[in-house]
Amino acid sequence: MKAYIVGVGMTKFEKPETRDWQYWDMVREAGTAALEDAGVRYDQVEQVPVGYCFQASTAGQRAVYELGLTGIPVYNVNNNCATGSTALMLARQFVEGGSSDCVLAVGFEKMARGALGGGSEGGDFASSPVARHYGIMAAAHGFEMSPPTAQIFGNAAREHMRRYGTTPAQLAAVGAKNHRHSVDNPYAQFQDPYTVEEILAARTVHDPLTKLQCSPTSDGAAAAVVVSERFVERHGLGERAVEIAAQAMTTDTGASFASGTCIDAVGAPMSRAAAQQVYESSGLGPGDLDVIELHDCFSINELLTYEALGLCGEGESGKLVESGATTYGGRWVVNPSGGLISKGHPLGATGIAQAAELTWQLRGEAGPRQVPGARTGLAHNIGLGGAAVVTLLRR
Repeated sequence: MKAYIVGVGMTKFEKPETRDWQYWDMVREAGTAALEDAGVRYDQVEQVPVGYCFQASTAGQRAVYELGLTGIPVYNVNNNCATGSTALMLARQFVEGGSSDCVLAVGFEKMARGALGGGSEGGDFASSPVARHYGIMAAAHGFEMSPPTAQIFGNAAREHMRRYGTTPAQLAAVGAKNHRHSVDNPYAQFQDPYTVEEILAARTVHDPLTKLQCSPTSDGAAAAVVVSERFVERHGLGERAVEIAAQAMTTDTGASFASGTCIDAVGAPMSRAAAQQVYESSGLGPGDLDVIELHDCFSINELLTYEALGLCGEGESGKLVESGATTYGGRWVVNPSGGLISKGHPLGATGIAQAAELTWQLRGEAGPRQVPGARTGLAHNIGLGGAAVVTLLRR
């Protein structure tokens, strides 16, 4: 049975502690918007997977109780930065498997200010679920006094530069592009444009990455209504429906660790495998895509993902972004929302926010950031530790 997104909603992504709200307020806002967008009542929803990383168990129930107290199953999902797309994947599986006709996928996060930690959350780092990944980094590069996530991705950037001649200006071009895109996105945490020179001159977080090439911590929520084909037909939602044409999740394999490189430890092999599964399942390929929302947690990860998605050959991503191929007027528009770097990155909401942006794009509802003629979109969401989810949407 096919699955369709018929309604999406999200809050504006905010710098933590700048808005007086709780996580359930975020979910009320995003969930209500998604239901209204679909023209669906909450009492028609049969199941709700809820993604988040930094709240207590059953926070999903507390959040969606703001939408209604109907007694339906609520699932709490935590898959690091891929949490939102994992919740969306569960919603699709419930619908495609025939157990439900209408599912609401929700993701939210209320975060603390400052850099995202390395996964130990104040405990014993040796027992952290990402200790093996950071062990690869430490063996190859040592461990410096900079934020751990920026450090492992920054070291991946150093490897890419040494191996392929990628330049600091090419890395900065990712940030410049995504900050420029976010100017037209009212949901984005940042809406200021920056030049490549300004991005290079910003404070260094972990060389070669500067602050304007790193995603911030953020508060926010997003939601999507996922329904079956018969629900679409029964309720006359064909004009609102965007098909989830293919979706795949992969986790780490030996390829993440065998090379001893940060490029592989941060998930390039996972992304490549998930994309390949989606292309094989859908019968489509990189040349069929119009618009892409991908996981640019750091500028280097956008470049690594170009290669993993097959937009260019290995080592060619720096030249690809420099050529203008991934912005308006180019071959694809990548991260028209501003991406994680500029839109923001509330971990549990990110994957569903990507789906929301693509839904608006494919319905022609993205306003001044609309990609002309967009009919096929791809979302890529990855979490260190690890999980990669690739989703292909089409009208």
